[in-house]
Amino acid sequence: MSKFNLHNRYKAVVIGGSAGSFQGIVKILSSIPSNFPLPIIMCLHRLKHVRNGFVEALSIKSTVEVTEPYDKQNIKKGHVYLAPANYHMSVELGNYFSLSTEEMVNNSRPAIDITLGSCAYVYRNKLIGILLSGANKDGGLGMKYIKDKGGLTVVQEPTECMIDTMPKAAMSLTTIDHVLRIEQIVRLLNELHKLYKT
Repeated sequence: MSKFNLHNRYKAVVIGGSAGSFQGIVKILSSIPSNFPLPIIMCLHRLKHVRNGFVEALSIKSTVEVTEPYDKQNIKKGHVYLAPANYHMSVELGNYFSLSTEEMVNNSRPAIDITLGSCAYVYRNKLIGILLSGANKDGGLGMKYIKDKGGLTVVQEPTECMIDTMPKAAMSLTTIDHVLRIEQIVRLLNELHKLYKT
């Protein structure tokens, strides 16, 4: 029995983060197995006019290739997908991405709430949602949607965050399953990987 109460029926992991989350993301991506069994979908606040360098910086450290998906691209297991700069990124029924340049949400595009909310709608109780350090409340509602649909919710321990507004927003809106430090999030994902191997 997993101490995190995991099962091997999850279909995806979605991660949101903003200010102060980059080092945590690097630690996670550098510590998971290269044959991680699920897609990891990431929405991180980033400078909208800087399109180069961010993916490359993550890819250097990641055990799994990090790519920015194109509109209507199918989602595959064992890939890491990052929302492109200045695009909202949603997951659609049929297991593919949808990109849009609609109005900013929470002063952000990409908006974490949009990505998390769409993942909750598609994957329901087969989703793990993770919200890291950030300076605004984007992602809080998305985590509530994941919880409401029966998914597993994880936020970074606020005392470890550079800026704790984002995880605290989620904690104020719903009951979070796990409040963890980055090293514990890595342990959770590695434990999940072991479940899929057995």
